[in-house]
Amino acid sequence: MTQEQSTGWTGGARAFGDFAPGLVHYTDKILFDEVWERDGLSKRDRSLITVAALTAMGKTDQLTFHLDYARRNGVTETELKEAITHLAFYCGWPNGMSAMTVAKQVFGD
Repeated sequence: MTQEQSTGWTGGARAFGDFAPGLVHYTDKILFDEVWERDGLSKRDRSLITVAALTAMGKTDQLTFHLDYARRNGVTETELKEAITHLAFYCGWPNGMSAMTVAKQVFGD
C-alpha cells in the first residue's frame, strides 16, 4: 500500500473528529493505513501481538476494541482466552484477570 492509498479506516476521526487532528492522522493514516497493512506480519498476528501487549500493560480500555478486532482478523475466542491465560503467568495475575474480564464482556457469557 502506498502512502497515498487508504484502507478507509476512520476510527481516530470517529473518536476525536476535529478535537485532536494530529492523533487522528497518526491513528488513521499511519497506524491503520500503513503499519497494519505492512507485509511482514499478517493482521491476525498483529492482533494477537497487540492483545498480548495491551494485556501485559494492563490497558483494558483498549482491549475492548482489540479483542473484537482480533476476532475479525481471524483469531478465535478460544485462542484469545488461552493467550490471556498464558500471559497471566508472565505479566502478572491481576493483568490477566482484568484482560479476561474484558474478554468475557466482549465475547459474552
